[in-house]
Amino acid sequence: MSSAATRPAGPDDLWSVDEHLEDVLTTVRPLEPIELHLLDAQGCVLVDDVTVPVALPPFDNSSMDGYAVRVADVAGASEEFPAVLEVVGDVAAGAGDLLRVGPGQAARIMTGAPLPPGAEAVVPVEWTDGGLGEGPVTGMRARSLAPEGAQGQVRVHRPAEARAHVRAQGSDVKAGDLALEAGTVLGPPQIALLAAIGRGTVRVRPRPRVVVMSTGSELVQPGEELGPGRIYDSNSFALTAAARDAGAIAYRVGAVADDADTLRAAIEDQLIRADLLVTTGGVSVGAYDVVKEALSHAGDEDEPGGGVEFRRLAMQPGKPQGFGTIGRDHTPLLALPGNPVSSYVSFELFVRPAIRTLMGLDDVHRPRTRATLRTDKALGSPKGRRQFLRGTYADGEVTPVGGAGSHLIGALAHADALIVVPEDTESVAPGAEVEVVLLG
Repeated sequence: MSSAATRPAGPDDLWSVDEHLEDVLTTVRPLEPIELHLLDAQGCVLVDDVTVPVALPPFDNSSMDGYAVRVADVAGASEEFPAVLEVVGDVAAGAGDLLRVGPGQAARIMTGAPLPPGAEAVVPVEWTDGGLGEGPVTGMRARSLAPEGAQGQVRVHRPAEARAHVRAQGSDVKAGDLALEAGTVLGPPQIALLAAIGRGTVRVRPRPRVVVMSTGSELVQPGEELGPGRIYDSNSFALTAAARDAGAIAYRVGAVADDADTLRAAIEDQLIRADLLVTTGGVSVGAYDVVKEALSHAGDEDEPGGGVEFRRLAMQPGKPQGFGTIGRDHTPLLALPGNPVSSYVSFELFVRPAIRTLMGLDDVHRPRTRATLRTDKALGSPKGRRQFLRGTYADGEVTPVGGAGSHLIGALAHADALIVVPEDTESVAPGAEVEVVLLG
């Protein structure tokens, strides 16, 4: 059983939102670290601090296409009185053996190429005649088309200060610097830094694999024809997308009919690829609430793996919930209600923090803030229930979207926040300050 599932409770006792969340987060544990190649580690959480083994850049290099020069040789240069320098060759990016720039000399240099010995600055090619003996040019001709550009003379029309257009060794990061802290989520910029300092692999906690399945014989897949009494399955799509948004690798399973044996078999099939299972629907008190029927005995002697407890929470929407672990690996399972808004709100409050905990993150919750309620009339809330209303947030104000009904998915699509009404509050007046959960 989950850690808090033995909490004394009568059949009519309600769990608070906080008690249920604590039960989930004390049961779920971060996944074990693994070593992954950089691109496979995208979206994962770094386990160890990473220090810089070599400075970036590892050598002084040019930030422009142009000519590497000595400062004294171009002092006072102008278009009327250009400095005329001997071109001693090319320095391309990746060059190893570098030529030396002496007095009265210049080396044609490309962006990213090492600054050759003797050179003190780089003048952009636009400040020169490009070796053509005419006025200022806008670029260099390709070496394959004009190899003579690496020799002859170049006229420089402007002076340059020391270190002009030179990227200094270590100007980005220095050897021994902390590159990334443990706990960092690896996105494209972080992966770029790891590659730049030579790390081919990195130790991370893997992205959790989350399997989402909805239940209900009334559900039809989008794109198929609706029959009498049928509805399209939106929950599994919403929750799979939400799991991916939270950082998981999410798998959506097609809707399972209202049959306990079928559901048990489907869950057993999915355990092999799941770090977390999420079901939606079938957790209330109806005769066809198949999730309760299928999982209420999970964890018996002939079905090892912990157990799933179904409980009622003091919240709206999302009163019926289930949580526990199943299978020999004690895979966590969260059973959410079937109404679309109830399902999504439950995901944000309980499943998303569980996913972020599996990832090894310290901050697993959506950000919260205080906002001024903008509405034409007071909002009612049931006594003893923590209500979560959909809203739109902007500039310190939040406006309700749609009503309190748990089926209003159209309003949910336009919401970017949840308005939290505490259990001891039955009415919230326009202009009142309220707590807001920011959804994105």
